[in-house]
Order: sequence, then C-alpha cells, then structure tokens
Amino acid sequence: MRLFAGFVVVLLSGGLAGCRPRYEELATFSAERKLLQVVVEMPAGTNHARRYDPTTHDFVPVRRAGLDLVVEFLPCPGNLGFVPGTRLGAASGPLPALVLTETQPAGTVLEVVPVGLLTLDDNGTLLPIVLAVPARPGQQILPGIVTWQALTSRYPSAQEVVRQWFLHQGRPGEIRIVSWKDEKAAEQQVEAAMN
Repeated sequence: MRLFAGFVVVLLSGGLAGCRPRYEELATFSAERKLLQVVVEMPAGTNHARRYDPTTHDFVPVRRAGLDLVVEFLPCPGNLGFVPGTRLGAASGPLPALVLTETQPAGTVLEVVPVGLLTLDDNGTLLPIVLAVPARPGQQILPGIVTWQALTSRYPSAQEVVRQWFLHQGRPGEIRIVSWKDEKAAEQQVEAAMN
C-alpha cells in the first residue's frame, strides 16, 4: 500500500507540474468583462526582480551580470507585470505594466483600468510601461482613480514614488524618464502592442 501511495504522490506531482498556466497565451482583454488584463511577475513590496519565462512557464529571477537583480532602493510600489497578448517588437517581450494595488502573488491575473503611460529610456532603448489600477473595487487602494488627471491631482506624490523607483532599477544614469502620458496614450500603446 505504501508503494502505491508513493506512486500516486509522484504521479500527481508530475502531472501538476505539467499543468502550469501558459500566461503568454492569455487574451489581452478578459472574455467576460472585456477589461485589460495584467499578469503579475514582481509583487508589490519586494525588491527581487522576477519575470515570466514562457519556455518554462515559470517566474524566474531577472539576472544582470550573472546575478539575480535585487533593486537597491525601496520595494516595488505596485505589482509589476505584463499585458498578455502584446509584444513590443520582434526581439522584445510583452508590454510591461505597473498595477497600483496591494501585493498580489506572481501569476495573479488582474483585470485593470489603465490610468497612464510612463516611457523610460533604458540605455538607449525606449520602454513604455502602462500604469493601471484594478478594475474590481475590492482590490482598489486608490478609490475613484480611473484617469491620469485624477491620480496626479488626488495623489500627487504617487508619480514621484513611481519615478524614483524606476530610476533606481539600474546603475546611476542608466535609466531616465522620457515622458508621462494619460490613459488615452496607455490605451493606444496597448492597441499598438497587441499581437
């Protein structure tokens, strides 16, 4: 009986490993509510950068110079992830997004409302990042915020917190802020990046 039980445990654990979600195959918009989706890679409140690896279907550490990237600054001010079904170019990954809400585990799929678009210059490469809030009221920490104007007028320091966090992603001077735009620009960026 012990041998059989051990076989069942091995069989189940092996079977479950093969059932990992394929986040890269998710739709850009949720089927039911037609809302933009974001897959969380790096939960709010951590300094350990992670990304989704579509070949292993797992969340792995971001590596720089052979070492795991640990942001030497305050923890991530939101849940950093990506918009599924998007691509920023042939060699690039999906469109990044920062969801301003409480921490969510890696792999959480959030329905969101885009409120802004941040564009970074990362060593000469332009990188747009959608800024978003959860669509579900129970997940919102900034109630009533659905536009860039509302975010910057009701929470003016939020922009500075996000700015400082992204500027500390690399070595000094490696990353700079190119622009901040509103929710319409974010929506246009999503449409342009859709596969």
